[in-house]
Amino acid sequence: MIPAQFDYVRPGDVSEAVRVLSESEEPKLLAGGQSLTPLLRFRLAYPDVVIDLAGLTELRGVQDDGDRLRIGAMTTHDEVLHDPLIAAHCGLLAQATRTVADPAVRHRGTLGGSLAHADPAGDLPAVALALDAEFVISGEDGERTVPASEFFQDYLTTALDIGDVLTAVRFPKMSGWSFHYEKFSQAAQAWAVVGVAAAVRPDGGGIAEARVGLTNMGSTPVRAHGVEAACRGIPARADALRDAARTADADTDPPNDLSAQADYRRHLARVLTGRALARAAGL
Repeated sequence: MIPAQFDYVRPGDVSEAVRVLSESEEPKLLAGGQSLTPLLRFRLAYPDVVIDLAGLTELRGVQDDGDRLRIGAMTTHDEVLHDPLIAAHCGLLAQATRTVADPAVRHRGTLGGSLAHADPAGDLPAVALALDAEFVISGEDGERTVPASEFFQDYLTTALDIGDVLTAVRFPKMSGWSFHYEKFSQAAQAWAVVGVAAAVRPDGGGIAEARVGLTNMGSTPVRAHGVEAACRGIPARADALRDAARTADADTDPPNDLSAQADYRRHLARVLTGRALARAAGL
């Protein structure tokens, strides 16, 4: 289907993008286009202007920012996969990114575009939530930083206002942590029926600390705080980690849809969380 008519703007810098956003009634930002283009072609979105961020090179790349990595919002999934800083300090993000769609999508799709789209079946929002990422946003009032716990607000809804541009995401360096992203998806597509982002900090023969984020267990990614508390101080054994994962579906509201019913997703969350924690612990 041919998209509805819209104006096209390719800004020269972030401030111009913010200005065009603020002057438009129904603007849409174009990052890698892997989510927006289908919406336009199916006429599920009717923007009056599409603002293409592809020319803003300052929004690409990975920088060492002290105890965090600053990843430009327009950094592609493929660039995330092959960046040495991310491999050294934030391997969970790279591992989850490897499960996003297929190579063609990963070469065009961007980290910022995926997170700003906030699809609860997307793999990367749960990683950002589990790792306490920070979102750097430029708007009419300047730059601000929003923690992941406040960024994802509802289905396809974030803390981004209409005049905002997500410019970067800051991930903490996870020294001393091990990790695993476990995902259950249908063979015909890569969207997660349920996914689990798990990171553990071993201490001797036990687990000192754990972080768990769940994909597609609600209208936003979900942090499994109960599982994290249950993991603290337990031995690094598969049976102990499975026991800790029994509450993984607490405080979730999984959807019923054509891919799975809610009770099946609850079962998957418990099983996959135990499996992800065990693999993160090297078991």
